Amino acid sequence: MSKLKNKENNLEKIFEEAQDFLPLLGTDYVEFYVGNAKQSAYYFKTAFGFQSFAYKGLETGSKDVTSYVLIQNKIKIVLTTPLNSKSLLNNHIKKHGDGVKVIALWVDDATKAWEETTKRGAISFMSPNKEKDEFGEVIRSGIYTYGETVHIFVERKNYKGVFLPGYSVCKSEYNPSPTGLKYIDHMVGNVGWNQMDKWVKYYEDIMGFVNFLSFDDKQITTEYSALMSKVMSNGNGRIKFPINEPAEGKRKSQIEEYLDFYEDSGVQHIALATDDIITTVSKLRDRGIEFLSVPPDEYYRAVPLRLDKHNHKLNEDINTLKKLGILIDADEEGYLLQIFTKPLQDRPTLFFEIIQRMGAKGFGAGNFKALFEAIEREQEKRGTL
Repeated sequence: MSKLKNKENNLEKIFEEAQDFLPLLGTDYVEFYVGNAKQSAYYFKTAFGFQSFAYKGLETGSKDVTSYVLIQNKIKIVLTTPLNSKSLLNNHIKKHGDGVKVIALWVDDATKAWEETTKRGAISFMSPNKEKDEFGEVIRSGIYTYGETVHIFVERKNYKGVFLPGYSVCKSEYNPSPTGLKYIDHMVGNVGWNQMDKWVKYYEDIMGFVNFLSFDDKQITTEYSALMSKVMSNGNGRIKFPINEPAEGKRKSQIEEYLDFYEDSGVQHIALATDDIITTVSKLRDRGIEFLSVPPDEYYRAVPLRLDKHNHKLNEDINTLKKLGILIDADEEGYLLQIFTKPLQDRPTLFFEIIQRMGAKGFGAGNFKALFEAIEREQEKRGTL
């Protein structure tokens, strides 16, 4: 791995093997299709500390859908619901429940991004479309990825408005305090049996990503279940997409459970970064967010040895981390702290990860066993293990 400069976009390239035909500046927004956007917006504001940012609905001239845009630091989520039974969004919600439809990627040239990906075999979701209002113009284009999920490329260098044309500023008297969430660290996709390598190749060939970490069913296994995972990243490392597939086990894995209830491949979880996980998780717990169960005592007794192996010292109080159920992992470059919510909706599908990186570049491989055993305890309660 070496550090190179992409002069055109002034972005540091950290994965030399990644192709550079699709410069990505970062995540622009993540859009959820939900049954009731107003109630979902209240939930994400109240529980996670997001703030109202922009709105599209009947009042702004939208006759088919209503969308609430919420923001917290660099994270933007869009919650969209259909306004009538004729909307095609109903099909998505009926099949999947509430879930992620759009992973929007911020680019300098949405037309070129669409051309580069479609000529390499991507299926078009939307050809380049110029949207205008009095604040300028935005160009968006899009391609399909796994399941019904899409990537929309957003070019907004000539736009000064609040979010996108068609949206107005959303001011609210209800503004719960933020919880310290900073940006999206990574987003994980679950795909069907024997589909992982297909989608790894898709991100390599279509989007120029590189597979920089891989975990097989010998590394991600418990007494009952197993899965495999490969982590994809673009050249500058700003966009990371781990991809999971099920593997054979004695019982049904969490990936199989997800596929059963989402009824397709889709986004399994979104990892949100914080600079102070103890404060963030404490606030989330106080607001009613439920996390996976705390690992047994022996997990925390082993933490000092795991850190010593890489010559790292834990800055946080381990008893506080244990009380909150926060997991700890280390690699050569540092350590990380992470915790996972229970599913955010009634179907056991999408959940959030809260992560704080103290130099570590990995994804918590040392926590896989403890994490998946905690998930299996929840599966057993649901009767889906």
